[in-house]
Amino acid sequence: MSGIVGIAKLHNQSVVESMLTKISYRGNSTKIIETGSATLGIVYLNDKSKHLKQNYPLMINDDDVIVDCFVPDRRNGLVIKRDPLGVAPLYYGYTSDGSLCFASEVKGLREVTEDINELPPGNTFDGQRLKAYYQLGKLPEDNHPPKRIAKKLHAVLTTAVEKHAGMGSSGAWLSGGLDSSVMATLARPLFKTFHTFSVGMPGSPDIRYARIMSNFIQSEHHEIVVKLDDLLSVLPEVIYHLESFDAWLVRSSIMNYLVARLASQYVPSVFSGEGGDELFAGYEYLKSLNPAGLADELIDITSRLHNTALQRVDRCAAAHGTEAHVGFLDPEVVDFALRIPTRYKLHNGVEKWILRLAMSGELPDEILGRTKSKFWQGAGVQDLLSQYAEQKITDADFSRERRLPNGWLLHSKEELYYYRIFSEQLGQFTDLSWMGRTKGTPAN
Repeated sequence: MSGIVGIAKLHNQSVVESMLTKISYRGNSTKIIETGSATLGIVYLNDKSKHLKQNYPLMINDDDVIVDCFVPDRRNGLVIKRDPLGVAPLYYGYTSDGSLCFASEVKGLREVTEDINELPPGNTFDGQRLKAYYQLGKLPEDNHPPKRIAKKLHAVLTTAVEKHAGMGSSGAWLSGGLDSSVMATLARPLFKTFHTFSVGMPGSPDIRYARIMSNFIQSEHHEIVVKLDDLLSVLPEVIYHLESFDAWLVRSSIMNYLVARLASQYVPSVFSGEGGDELFAGYEYLKSLNPAGLADELIDITSRLHNTALQRVDRCAAAHGTEAHVGFLDPEVVDFALRIPTRYKLHNGVEKWILRLAMSGELPDEILGRTKSKFWQGAGVQDLLSQYAEQKITDADFSRERRLPNGWLLHSKEELYYYRIFSEQLGQFTDLSWMGRTKGTPAN
């Protein structure tokens, strides 16, 4: 995925170049531009160059979602903008002389400042004031019969996938779960050769179901079977790119990082099923909620995606110079999904019921009826990393190191193990307010 850096100051090419170097893996080409008030740097895949405009406002588009937008403002000089759901990351701060600076990743921003702030999704910032231009919320319900809603949902998803397909080769990260299988199924007819990629421990469900799905759509399938040593060997790389020690996020990202590395050997882009669980009620715990509160909960977890699944997708793809298409989070899909009554999302105890109805007849029965499992569980990781951390960190170490300099409390030895690697890879931070944590952890 493309990346940006910049300083609201002219004639800073060398500084911007050093910022770009820190995130150079996000593409294969770079460009430095001076506006009337700022020096901007871009790293991008060269087949995305058609999105670079010499005239302003300058935009970089990724999957037809505005990744970031620099808009010269006569009063304030520069406005930065983040896409509605936070598909692309963006951080900002101020240099020692008070100049606004920004970057797609924290490591790029730290080249010029220790003042790190995350720009929230759906917001603009002019150097003084955050302004929301988009916010998830309830929409009027679609009261048509479920079969009609399902038909419309299929059409909207198909259009979204077609929009993101582009030219050249592509593929899909395929776990064999419902969401990734939907994306792969809808994308397959758009390509003469379509690649699918899966990863798992020996005997893991994801490996088995991904094979079923790849055979069904006749894709060029690639898989890797890994062991604990393989996970541990890439863990420092994962945390370096992820810029997080959140236990749930790191655990889910390791397998994603490995499958992203595999995919990068064959295709420049992949489809990912992220967002399906949040929009269509795919998580088991949702069944225990009062139905009256389900819509609010889905909006809440969707609004948190930028610090959870979307961060994982962006960093794992970007680390290998590829881009990930998140068709479920296309604006038209999101808008339509928010209008679907929750009784059709969680129906008679079946999660994502309306999505299953929309794809009926287009997926193997084993896939259409497969229940949700967390990414690391389906891939076979389960508690291996937690058990490993228990062996490496003593009770005394955990008690002594559990509280961080900023006051956060680490809630497991596994998270402390990740935090130690985080500090080794990225250095110490006295302020971690820019780093999101999974819902339910002490910071939330």
